[in-house]
Amino acid sequence: MPAALVTKNLRRSYDEREAVRGISLEVNEGEIFGLLGPNGAGKTTTLSMISTRIRPTSGDAWVFGKHVVKDVHAARRLLNVAPQEEALYPGLTGQENLEFFARLYGVPRGERSARVEEALEAVELSGRRHDPVHAYSGGMRRRLNLGCALVSGPRIVLLDEPTVGVDPQSRVHIFQAVHKLREAGVTILYTTHYLQEAEDLCDRIAILDEGQIVALGTLPELLSLSTASEVIELRFVAPLEESEQASLAALAGVQKVEASGSLVRLFASHAEPVLAALCGGKGAPRPIVQIRVTPVSLETIFIELTGKELRD
Repeated sequence: MPAALVTKNLRRSYDEREAVRGISLEVNEGEIFGLLGPNGAGKTTTLSMISTRIRPTSGDAWVFGKHVVKDVHAARRLLNVAPQEEALYPGLTGQENLEFFARLYGVPRGERSARVEEALEAVELSGRRHDPVHAYSGGMRRRLNLGCALVSGPRIVLLDEPTVGVDPQSRVHIFQAVHKLREAGVTILYTTHYLQEAEDLCDRIAILDEGQIVALGTLPELLSLSTASEVIELRFVAPLEESEQASLAALAGVQKVEASGSLVRLFASHAEPVLAALCGGKGAPRPIVQIRVTPVSLETIFIELTGKELRD
């Protein structure tokens, strides 16, 4: 499939801090591509460079072959962004907001009405089109924010954490809108720190941490990065000393140990023999108050790759 987006060694620095550290990726046309990472990982800065809002310190990016710095106006005509911050006018109705942005984006007069109707339908706000935005719920405003990015008819849409702070019903509406866009052939770059969203929505996922990609692939490809097949979560009465963690790492079948306070994760090829060793003899260094066994997931892959939990 042709590439909708290509970035090559994209970097952005602020004073002495490098927010994005050499991101290279290729997004196929019609794909839902996820950027997964915690707050501060560089997701929004990456989108801002791709969308021409800020210039890269170094590196390159192309949107359907148009360079985001050298062909900035041509690139802008091919994309649009639904930012984290709501870009709406509370005193206007939902329809009036969409009409305003259609004019702002240069949609021809004869096409505006149809584009507005399509956007209202896509975010399922047709029935509230004449209500002022200040009367909308938070979730409805997020949906309208997405609708405003659609009226220009972009070939690629950049969605920056579109479901943060929304109610479950609005989250479902946003997911449905994303699927409809993909069915219509629109390419979507979707940033999130919600693991379940990345797993459920995205064709491929790039895991970002501290401004760089630490892994990229489909969900099965990412899960295959782990040599473990199961994760044993142990909650102790108190945090373990390093020597106690080392005793757990020495258990047969344990491939890796991650500790966070009194919670310890053991990555194992098979949980059963490890649990048998823990529960018999002197396997556990101190009393265990809770045990949970789960298969390897995107969350555990993130922890293995970065050494920290996604919410950090």
